[in-house]
Amino acid sequence: MKKILSIVICLTLSLVVFGQNQKTNIIFIIADDLGYGDIGINGQEKIETPNINRLAKLGVQFKQFYAGTAVCAPSRASLMTGLHTGHAPVRGNKGFQPEGQTPLPDSSVTFPMLLRKAGYTTAAFGKWGLGFITTSGDPQQKGFDEFYGYNCQTLAHNYYPDHLWQNHDRIDLSGNLKFDSVYSADLIHEQAMQFLKADHDNPFFLFLPYTLPHADVFVPHDSVYDHYVRKFNEKPVEIKSNDREAHHFDPYPHAAYAAMVARLDRYTGEIMKAVEEKGIARNTIIIFTSDNGPHRENGGDPEFFNSNGIYRGIKRDLYEGGIRVPFIAYQPGVTRPGTINNTPFAFWDLFNTFLDMAALPKAKNTDGFSILPAIRGQKQQTHPYLYWEFHESGGRQAVRMGNWKGVRLNVNKERYPALELYDLQKDPAEKNNIAAKYPAIVQQIEIIMAEAHQHNADWPLLVSEF
Repeated sequence: MKKILSIVICLTLSLVVFGQNQKTNIIFIIADDLGYGDIGINGQEKIETPNINRLAKLGVQFKQFYAGTAVCAPSRASLMTGLHTGHAPVRGNKGFQPEGQTPLPDSSVTFPMLLRKAGYTTAAFGKWGLGFITTSGDPQQKGFDEFYGYNCQTLAHNYYPDHLWQNHDRIDLSGNLKFDSVYSADLIHEQAMQFLKADHDNPFFLFLPYTLPHADVFVPHDSVYDHYVRKFNEKPVEIKSNDREAHHFDPYPHAAYAAMVARLDRYTGEIMKAVEEKGIARNTIIIFTSDNGPHRENGGDPEFFNSNGIYRGIKRDLYEGGIRVPFIAYQPGVTRPGTINNTPFAFWDLFNTFLDMAALPKAKNTDGFSILPAIRGQKQQTHPYLYWEFHESGGRQAVRMGNWKGVRLNVNKERYPALELYDLQKDPAEKNNIAAKYPAIVQQIEIIMAEAHQHNADWPLLVSEF
């Protein structure tokens, strides 16, 4: 009897030690141009998102979470490097020949590189946009064992492309040259599900930068699409005979956009179900977010859907609507169901958050810190300020300092551009510029803007160079 008891005790202790040493699987879903208000839990009334809503109710919602900036490539560069756009090596959407965007340099260390080095299996399925294959920004050079999807974000506007990439292999989709045959978003999700359902000897990081609901607004005409065509009762867009080449979206764009978001919601539900059925839910965190605010391109209509909620601005704006994004985290036994967190955090915090989840030492040369305590509902370090810069539309800067928000426009056009000031606690929609009333706060934010921008010849801000 004593021998049996000893065996039971040893087995129990072994399971406890195993549980303590077991590293967390990480699934990170990042939507493309999904607005803060495009999902039900943030007030969306026209599009149904039951799976994302369920994820939020089971986990923790961050109501003041920010993207890296207001467009794709630099926002993702901020995510990967843990640096805000005043320090990040990629700060804008610049094309790169023969395909893709400005590559992350050799010197840039990404968190997937560190996860892979620590024994994680790493995979990315979706849109990369941070360097063509064989360049310094190649996904496999930046920490991914496996990549499938679009290397180039410009080509990702087309949901029926002639090719995708699987690591260094070009996957030709010649059927799409004749007619809209294979919807790329579905191909990408199928690859993600195959990875998720496969057996893995090591913990994994599954990065899912889905293309939905980025323009062009196109989606298969299935029952969900038909549902929204009926629901919205919209008139088809009339295409002028001389405008056919420029017209790149569905004739029922509202129905198509809603169906794209619904498709993303379905993908999220399938991921949750697969994790539960595989029996790895308690050791797997699922995170859902977006790379920037909603778009108004090729069929996008953020006004119709109230995609930015109460917030001012859309994609390419540094007002709240352009950079405040949904952020949901769920892990059974770790996140408390229905938790709401109102502390400001940003993409550059995720570098150390993911290292923390993997029980790795946190990096010191980033602009962020781990928000794992906040995800767990524990006491959390906070930022003295958050900073963004944007290198299109004349150049823009923004700072969040407590409840103060400073925005400066035309920083590449004017020597002394005026700073707009808003109190987000009293005026979350940024309607009332109160800079004239608080000159000391304006001066403090201007000092932060000057300090936060690190000179980079490829990404100059002339206001900081005068």
